[in-house]
Amino acid sequence: MTDPSQEDIRPWPRQSSQVVGHYPIFSIRADQKTSPRTGKDHLFYVIECRDWVNVIALTPENRLVMVQQLRHGSDTIELEIPGGVMDPEDASPIATAVRELREETGYEGHRARVIGDVFPNPAIMSNRCRTVLIEDCVLKHPRELDAGEDLVTEVIDLDEIPAAVSSGSIGHALVIAALFYFDLDRKRERFPRP
Repeated sequence: MTDPSQEDIRPWPRQSSQVVGHYPIFSIRADQKTSPRTGKDHLFYVIECRDWVNVIALTPENRLVMVQQLRHGSDTIELEIPGGVMDPEDASPIATAVRELREETGYEGHRARVIGDVFPNPAIMSNRCRTVLIEDCVLKHPRELDAGEDLVTEVIDLDEIPAAVSSGSIGHALVIAALFYFDLDRKRERFPRP
């Protein structure tokens, strides 16, 4: 039940907006907005990024294609699913997923489809991250790594995922969100709605 003393949340009118920093993979924007509740102006900083894609790549044996890589923000080696930034020439999140899977792992598959969509951090970021499921993935190509990435491909059994998350081996929040969407998708397949 809602507290009747609480007002409805309303959009804050933007009074001004300007880019205050531009970097190779993101920009920082400063927005001056007015609170509809208090009438006071506040300054908010927003990180503008292109959208991202994460890939759930399943082999014909129903195993998950993953990568290990060093993440410079946390300075940790993370076990993750393939993924990356949507390039301007990518026609869709699915096109990005197919490209990223091939570049990072050399795998290729079929029946690619979007199964999830989240805001990575809506408090300070403008972009979205989509989860794309690609099935029947097999190793067909050499990897095409960017100069700034070093990856090791691993293929794991699906029943290893909960322990990997629980132990912290999988610690990337967006990867965990993608795995949750995958779990929901599998449950829908097993228990379709009437």
